[in-house]
Amino acid sequence: MDKVFIKGLSIQTTIGFFQWEKEIKQTLVIDLAMGWDTASAAQNDELAKTLDYADISVAIERFANDNPVDLIETLAERLASYLMTQYHIPWLRLSIGKPGAVHNAQTVGVEIERGKKTTESST
Repeated sequence: MDKVFIKGLSIQTTIGFFQWEKEIKQTLVIDLAMGWDTASAAQNDELAKTLDYADISVAIERFANDNPVDLIETLAERLASYLMTQYHIPWLRLSIGKPGAVHNAQTVGVEIERGKKTTESST
């Protein structure tokens, strides 16, 4: 399976369980790998036949800001579902990190994988 990916996407959004977190924007760092057949786009150099990572990057930040939640687990689950539905993605791996959330840790977060890989020929 071919993959289109976004690594290190830094967004500002409201997320957190504590009241003070609900009143500020915090940084989340997102890594996203999406299963996609890139051969058809490459054949005629057509953006319309691939996943537009610029558009998806904007959609991720918009989704996070339009749908505030307490937990990054909740955001990950809802964002994965949204992306798979909106962009017809058959498989994705999504990692959301919250830098500085835990003292002495560079970042903490979650990683989920959803959908089915169509082939295992490419990794």
